[in-house]
Amino acid sequence: MTMENNLKPMERLDELHRNGYYIIQNPEKFCFGMDAVLLSGFAAVKSGERTLDLGTGTGIIPILLEAKTKGEHFTGLEIQEESADMARRSVALNSLEEKIDIVTGDIKDASKLFGASSFHVITTNPPYMIGNHGISCASEAKAIARHETLCTLDDILRESAKLLKPRGRFYMVHRPFRLAEIMSKMVSYKIEPKRMKLVYPFVDKEPNMVLIEGLLEGNSRMTVEKPLIVYKEPGVYTDEIYDIYGY
Repeated sequence: MTMENNLKPMERLDELHRNGYYIIQNPEKFCFGMDAVLLSGFAAVKSGERTLDLGTGTGIIPILLEAKTKGEHFTGLEIQEESADMARRSVALNSLEEKIDIVTGDIKDASKLFGASSFHVITTNPPYMIGNHGISCASEAKAIARHETLCTLDDILRESAKLLKPRGRFYMVHRPFRLAEIMSKMVSYKIEPKRMKLVYPFVDKEPNMVLIEGLLEGNSRMTVEKPLIVYKEPGVYTDEIYDIYGY
């Protein structure tokens, strides 16, 4: 059976430049972006640790983390069955069934699905926009991925606080315009912000992404890391971005 036999209409196979892995995507629905790749480079998963990715989409973050880290097991939770099905087929395509599980379910029910204190690490690339703010995409799959229609920041943080083991770590990529809200809500759920990195498209532009690490029941002390610059000139990535992508 060739790789293409796994594809349904409108789907395509994209190379991930890690361990020879590929991912199945449908550009009509939603394809992973740089934010997911940067999160996979920012998150630290240690040997023997179990990781949950909330709102995994087509499974990009668990697949990349399996390639980049020595984590024991990775789970992706996704509410849209079509995306979850693509993720499962990508896992099978890369022969990762023993390392990665894809579960169809709602983030709001995550602690009931998996049980309290089940994971050492949680990652999430959540919807950035509040409610229907700025909504214009015709595709429901894209709207759900980009807007807090099915889950909110509170849902993610509440469930993460329940799901993490004591001193477990939380990793999220988000937008800087919501940073004050993110920080205050993380603290209110006892996920103490410990590490932050701002991502700038160009050195002379304002940041358009923020990467954050939180520690459950952690002490109040945060490190702001040196910024990550995406492009050194239009169309040319910086060396750090090429390194994260694995080119």
